[in-house]
Amino acid sequence: MSLPLVEVNELKKWFPTRSSLFSRSVQHVRAVDGVSFRIQRGEVVGLVGESGCGKSTLGRLILHLLHPTAGSVRFDGRDIVDLRRRDLRLLRKSMQMIFQDPYSSLNPRMTVGSALREVLHVHELATRATMKARIDELLSMVGLNSFHARRYPHEFSSGQRQRIGIARALAVEPRFLVCDEPVSALDVSIQAQILNLLQDLREALDLTYLFISHDLAVIRHIADRIAVMYLGRIVEIGAVEDVLHEPRHPYTEALLAAAPVPDPEHARKASRIGCDVPSPMNVPPGCPFHTRCPEMFSDCRQIVPRLGNLPDGRRVACLKFAESYPAADRPQTEPAITNS
Repeated sequence: MSLPLVEVNELKKWFPTRSSLFSRSVQHVRAVDGVSFRIQRGEVVGLVGESGCGKSTLGRLILHLLHPTAGSVRFDGRDIVDLRRRDLRLLRKSMQMIFQDPYSSLNPRMTVGSALREVLHVHELATRATMKARIDELLSMVGLNSFHARRYPHEFSSGQRQRIGIARALAVEPRFLVCDEPVSALDVSIQAQILNLLQDLREALDLTYLFISHDLAVIRHIADRIAVMYLGRIVEIGAVEDVLHEPRHPYTEALLAAAPVPDPEHARKASRIGCDVPSPMNVPPGCPFHTRCPEMFSDCRQIVPRLGNLPDGRRVACLKFAESYPAADRPQTEPAITNS
């Protein structure tokens, strides 16, 4: 197998917090808690999970917008966690982000042309003579016209603003994009247009995506593989159709059961999981999902399941499949970690 473009290994991000200004005790919000996975060149990996599970934090860690508490991120074989500022600035040309809210990510006092011109100038990607042609080219790539460069963000619709955000990300000619719920704030018809645009750009520019979303239908449409995240950990990862048609982890089953179906005659199965999500400041010992899991047994309270390989190629972190894992992936008892 070829070298992955992105390789994440045991990545953690714990945010320290105090109960009061004068308190000496420090607790930690375990937003990302030991995540490992790979993204191959040209692949689209979808990342799903409930709000607050750590999806956006993981995306920012991969792009080094946040510094991790522990673990490593390798891009094209190079560890990027401890890069110097100059090297990190050069890396920005290869890795970019498309944000959920395009309006808040654009400067309201700058025209679209000025925003794109600033990116090209900072990274020295166009001369004064070629600047206008490059800006017009970028706008054309995302379905806008050259006269749009003279307008301000408030003069555009939400779908057009997202196209501008995509154009700004493409200005540095990246190879990898983190798409942080880029269509969640758009109407359904506009969502389809943006998704089709991203697919066309992927094929034309040989791009690789980490696509973060809470919408399973969107992930089914655009992704090759899907990673399911719960309470800072990935609990299942595999080919999209395999995971969505036959989920193995109880949490994945619950997510699918909760997804809306556009059929009034469809009988929805009642969810069997508990409704209270544990706090990331007080993650339960053992399997993080055991307090809500309908299939929980005694070992789940003490043993943290590893993300093990199943015979069908997917990876699942669940003790009921432990006997199917290779020896190296067998779960082991881990000491309880306190937050103080």
